[in-house]
Amino acid sequence: MSYAIREWLNLAVRWFHVFAGIMWIGQTYFFTWLDHRFNDEKQVFMVHSGGFYIVDKQKTPELLPQTLHWFKWEAALTWLSGIVLFVLVYYTGGLMVDDSVHAMSNMTAVGLSVAILIVAWIVYDMMWISPLLRYEKAGVVLSYLMLVGCIYGFTHLFSGRAAYLQTGAMLGTFMAANVWMRILPAQRQLIAATKAGQPADMTLAERAKHRSKQNTFMVMPVVLIMISNHFPVATYGNQYNWIVLSVLVLVGWAVAAVIRKH
Repeated sequence: MSYAIREWLNLAVRWFHVFAGIMWIGQTYFFTWLDHRFNDEKQVFMVHSGGFYIVDKQKTPELLPQTLHWFKWEAALTWLSGIVLFVLVYYTGGLMVDDSVHAMSNMTAVGLSVAILIVAWIVYDMMWISPLLRYEKAGVVLSYLMLVGCIYGFTHLFSGRAAYLQTGAMLGTFMAANVWMRILPAQRQLIAATKAGQPADMTLAERAKHRSKQNTFMVMPVVLIMISNHFPVATYGNQYNWIVLSVLVLVGWAVAAVIRKH
């Protein structure tokens, strides 16, 4: 593939990826804000672009004649375009390996990267559905320690730049899989129970809400990583790159916590 074609593909996919991400992240935080408002109010009154809106929240799903709007394709398109970009720039662009960090072939690095994405999701998902993890704060601490371990491992396995993007791809995979494998199936089960005239299992709604909450925190370091390649001295090129990213993850989580409360 010629350099010109590769650069045009890079630009097109990156443009698509950023726009899809804006839509997904914007909707996620909008619904987070909306849900928070309903803690104190029964209805939310909004105005935007000359239109006035009244929004109600149902604690239990009811069948309504209106069309049900699903918010799912933004997540899928963001993840798919991100993976395409990862393949284009890193897997086939020769940026995965740095012999001064760890000598290996590009094919080996790609295989490890893919395996990590799959195994990491399984570990993350099993951990958060485990009945042993009853306390959310303990799960957050454990998740952070495991994430720091991954970041350290990636920075000692791949090139610095690839290590950061591997972390971003891993978190992005968690987010997309949360939507398609945990949130949407739970919502479909709630709707199916309502249509069948059976009481809805609201624990499904709580689990879906919990994964959505986790997505609002994970997206902060993901966005940071997306722009980190413009700041190599401060981020992936730094002598202590894994510490930098580990600290910035906490900063992102703190910002997300503030946003969620307002």
